Amino acid sequence: MCSNYRPASRKQLEQDFGVAAPDSDYKAEAYPGYMAPLIRLPRADAGMGDRACALGMFGMVPHWADLKLARQTYNARTETIATKPSFRSAYKHGQFCIIPVASFYEPSYETGKAERWEIADAEGSPLGIAGIWERKQDGPNGLPLLSFSMLTVNADGHPLMQRFHKPTDEKRMLVILAPDQYDGWLHCPVEDAPDFFAQYPASRLAAHPAPKPGRSGAQKSLPDL
Repeated sequence: MCSNYRPASRKQLEQDFGVAAPDSDYKAEAYPGYMAPLIRLPRADAGMGDRACALGMFGMVPHWADLKLARQTYNARTETIATKPSFRSAYKHGQFCIIPVASFYEPSYETGKAERWEIADAEGSPLGIAGIWERKQDGPNGLPLLSFSMLTVNADGHPLMQRFHKPTDEKRMLVILAPDQYDGWLHCPVEDAPDFFAQYPASRLAAHPAPKPGRSGAQKSLPDL
């Protein structure tokens, strides 16, 4: 599961994902409830291109939900995404997106206490995380709100990602897409979506301790629904 990450920079959005950066700024680190970039198919009236970037809330907020639900819906388990009330409508309608990520953080307990680690692409490129998005018409200030969740799979046996979270917790990892999968994911028929639900090779990732300045790096755990 992932509750804290660094969104891709504006330059990375343009150079690595081929999209124009959002007009509004966004924070250097994202937590549930924060606004961050997501990439999805453009609206039918949006003109040319197969990808469009917008800001959305990290954490799915369906039309019937309060914004505080985002603290529980930032990750979506691929095993239950089709049936969980918070996710099933977006999944059924193929509302797939890519979350552009410079790096993400997970807690390691190998020293006996939580230590924040940073995980990134081994070559320094940004990562594209498979996600789903939703639109809430009556968002903050009466304006429509986009929101999104990152997809996760079981990480048992993964040389890197099985090292994170408490020893008693199920090991999970984000669904990371290779760049040549980006358009396939955005255009994917719902029945073919499970073809993308796979562990990303550990050899393509790099990780190191990354405590917050002035802190031990402890990270509060939030539920992965």
